[in-house]
Amino acid sequence: MNESVLNTDSFDRRRFEQIMDMSAKLQEVERKGESAFPTLGPLLGDVWAGLFKMSPQLLPETPPELQMNRVLMERVMNEEAYHDLREFTRLDDIASALGTARYSETITNWIDQQIKDDEEWKKQITEGTAGNQEAMTQAVAALQQALEAGGGELSQALQQAGNQAREDKGNLISIFGGLQAGSGDAELRKVPLREQIRFGESLANNKKMKQIAEWAGRLKMIAQKKQRSKAQQATNRSGVTMGNAPEHLLPAELMLLSHPSTRLDTLRRYAEGQLLQYELKGQEQLGKGPIVLCLDQSGSMSSQDTRSKGFTLALMSIARKQRRDFALIPFSGSASKPLIYERGKITVQDMINLAEMFRGGGTNFESPLNQASKVIQNSRFNKADVVFVTDGEATVSAEFMDKWQELKTKREIRVLSILLGSEKVEVVNRFSDKVVKASSFEDEAVYQAFEI
Repeated sequence: MNESVLNTDSFDRRRFEQIMDMSAKLQEVERKGESAFPTLGPLLGDVWAGLFKMSPQLLPETPPELQMNRVLMERVMNEEAYHDLREFTRLDDIASALGTARYSETITNWIDQQIKDDEEWKKQITEGTAGNQEAMTQAVAALQQALEAGGGELSQALQQAGNQAREDKGNLISIFGGLQAGSGDAELRKVPLREQIRFGESLANNKKMKQIAEWAGRLKMIAQKKQRSKAQQATNRSGVTMGNAPEHLLPAELMLLSHPSTRLDTLRRYAEGQLLQYELKGQEQLGKGPIVLCLDQSGSMSSQDTRSKGFTLALMSIARKQRRDFALIPFSGSASKPLIYERGKITVQDMINLAEMFRGGGTNFESPLNQASKVIQNSRFNKADVVFVTDGEATVSAEFMDKWQELKTKREIRVLSILLGSEKVEVVNRFSDKVVKASSFEDEAVYQAFEI
């Protein structure tokens, strides 16, 4: 039976059942609202279909028990905010799922308020969906009247819900996306949809995770620019090849493009990737060891916690781009066991654990560097990069320094230390190749770490 007021088919209904099974938020909305609004389940399916389908349309005829669903969907589908949101959610699994969760909660909250204002309406809804046609007619009339009187509030709430859905997906891309421009959606699709929905809904209700996502997105943009600049500096022209990259075209092709008699043929060759362009050859990235981040989580770093985790995710995206393992070593008075993310890939549970992690306590430098040594010695590649972030000061023994310098030379390790605050550089200078002093993660000096 098609319990829908839209032109849905069996595929749509099966797909929405799968989305419902994946979404704890939609299950919660249905559980809380179906006692007061018995046709809420089909309504949720129609909200999803309206956002996901290519051309959703209201059916010409609607079963009596779904008349209120039709009135609500007609109102929603006439909203300008709905059409704006559809540009974002259409045929997009995660965007439509997040949009459905936001829209459904908004609609059910509005319904709850109307029921509180008119207890007789709840009785009419219950009797009408049970088969009392007169009660259903009265309930539909009451709904239409409520939309006329308070529809403006619903419109504003739907506008806000759409903005939140966009923000929810943007946060997901900030966390799971890579460094390459425009690759966020492609990287996100590599994460199973169930995990995308799970984490997207977690982000929606967790202020700290949102802040981490915002910082990750901001710092990844900076890292992308740093890496692009580095690649351009390391890239040389090594001949001529065929292609259609505008920035690499030979001057002769640009002249042909500007001349009226040759423009069409040049555009045809451009579309086919047959234009002459410089062949570029960059430095080889293969065979490099892990990127190791030793991150101070002593008590004094608590105010920098969300920024430090955004910084961590930005470094991790560089490891993903360079196909290098990434090791995170949180430390305070001692160091945790290294958290290894193969080729910089992070799972949903990893991200939840990272957001919740904070050690507190004092500061010890030797412990995290010893853990870094183990990670590097277990790697089959040399040329590891260690980024050491601290706002504290500690001692390192001469015995440790001898072993550390020997390992650095043998495994071609580079160490960049970022010293936040006003602590002296003497100790970190002993085990680092370069020390950067900065006031916080917002200091541009910190971004030198993205050039590794």
